[in-house]
Amino acid sequence: MKLRPYQEAARDAVFRKWLDIRSALLVLPTGTGKTIVFSSIAERIAKQGGRTLILAHRDELIRQACDKLQAATGIMASVEKADERASGSMWPVTVASVQTLMRPARLKQWSPDHFSAIVVDEAHHALAASYRGIIDHFSGAKVLGVTATPDRGDKRTLGAVFEDVAYEYGLADAVSDGWLARPVVQTVPIHVDLDAVKVTAGDYNAGDLGEALAPYLERIADSIADKARDRKTLVFLPLVKTSKAFMALLEARGIDCRHVDGMSEDRAEVGEWLKTPWPKVCCNAMLYTEGFDEPSLDCVVVLRATKSRALYAQMVGRGTRLFPGKRDLLILDYLWHTTRHDLCRPASLVAAKEEQAKEATEIQEKAAGAGKQLDLLDMAALASSEVARKRHEALAKALKEQARKEARRIDPLAFALSIDAADLEDYEPTMPWEGKKASAAQLAAIGKFGLDPRAVTCKGMASMILNKLIGRSRAGLATPGQLALLAKFGYERTGGLTRTEASQLIDQIKARGWTRESVSFA
Repeated sequence: MKLRPYQEAARDAVFRKWLDIRSALLVLPTGTGKTIVFSSIAERIAKQGGRTLILAHRDELIRQACDKLQAATGIMASVEKADERASGSMWPVTVASVQTLMRPARLKQWSPDHFSAIVVDEAHHALAASYRGIIDHFSGAKVLGVTATPDRGDKRTLGAVFEDVAYEYGLADAVSDGWLARPVVQTVPIHVDLDAVKVTAGDYNAGDLGEALAPYLERIADSIADKARDRKTLVFLPLVKTSKAFMALLEARGIDCRHVDGMSEDRAEVGEWLKTPWPKVCCNAMLYTEGFDEPSLDCVVVLRATKSRALYAQMVGRGTRLFPGKRDLLILDYLWHTTRHDLCRPASLVAAKEEQAKEATEIQEKAAGAGKQLDLLDMAALASSEVARKRHEALAKALKEQARKEARRIDPLAFALSIDAADLEDYEPTMPWEGKKASAAQLAAIGKFGLDPRAVTCKGMASMILNKLIGRSRAGLATPGQLALLAKFGYERTGGLTRTEASQLIDQIKARGWTRESVSFA
């Protein structure tokens, strides 16, 4: 199978990263073919004479991995699960149930050097002791975690297992490049109060959520009948009884609707029904969060409120795939009332930082009363621009105060402002290596470019600064010194100038007696 450009880039990036470290992360949105990518990685390892272990925690995910591996590469995989045993198999890939392989009696049957690489689909599972035990047993194997996690907070958590991000392809990029459906958000003006919901094991308690939702289900059913009657909709609910009750409400409104959960005997039948043409609604009690692919879904309703961005991305991601005749993905959202500040909303899918998500959510909720659908990417871009403007103004003011001290070296933040580098302006380390102390060589190199190395807080920041400095130098763009001098004469954000253009502008300023009069460059 021919890989898409980003899939090929992701595969190659993983192998490059493995040259220096043992464990790496691959960040790909749901629907962009992460299974295809790690299948191609397993194929290359097999051609090199190595073996790959793919870890999964549910039977559907095990079978899906085997099927997609064979379809993409032609490689058959052995399975280690319950009565199925893969030890002694000649196949180069093994797909294993974590619940089975974690058992000491099963694990000891495998030599620690049997596998060249381990793949953890849905990388957040690797934080569990069951996964860690398997990874530690095969101590010589490289490790790859695949996730759709959108923000640096989740990456920081995953840093307990994975050393660095090998490749990242964002939802906004995938949509803009035409690989995923465009998400639109409509906020329904129904206030759902979550203040009485407790937090259990780090997330909202499912039982409490079911109780909290009960008074609003009638109105929420009305909203789906009104806003999504012509769509194929997947609704996530916290409890089986809540899902069944909601199905009955939708059926009473004349909507073709089914319920499914992990204990449903008709799961296969419901899956086939869902494939048939629009419109219809499937209510599920947290079953279809992973490993479920039905590209024709064009509306998602998340009534299982969550603090986990990974879980939220998985739920909404069920509807992001492309399908003939599908114009977009509609996300119906509600006015969730909570005093907590960690409830995931649609903006959480594309906002890299909490302040951007908050700004985007405010934009979204202002449009609720008007009944407007907002393009999620446009909404996030507007929020990001507003956050950047506020941050730029505050930072510029602080740097002007600092400039009065007549420092001989340029502050890295002033350099970031001059080239509009938002990622450097508010840099925070995420992966473990980034938080380490910057090396003497890094600081010396930064100093040679004229920047103040004393303002560099960590190794990750130093690496980012050097990458930008070296990249600009190779591209012939204005030096930090030129940009700093131009800023003194009122020329800010001139990062797009070449060295020659900056020199011409400085010559004109000099010719006018170093005044702040308006000048231009040829």
